[in-house]
Amino acid sequence: MNTVNENIMNLHINGERRKVAAGLTVSALLEELGMAERRVALERNGELVPKSLHDKTRLDEGDKIEIVHAIGGG
Repeated sequence: MNTVNENIMNLHINGERRKVAAGLTVSALLEELGMAERRVALERNGELVPKSLHDKTRLDEGDKIEIVHAIGGG
């Protein structure tokens, strides 16, 4: 019997391993992390994902995600 849950995948988010639902988009991940309304920059496997592609970019098992919060000031 296969005990692997095909509905779960492992990501590395800011250096920490995390289990999430399989097939999430970048937008769905940010929502799950409570960051949907924040200004962030997100890299997937070393490549910046433009905000315009967050809804279309699906994440895969083992992806390395780096999220940086944009901080304003002056």
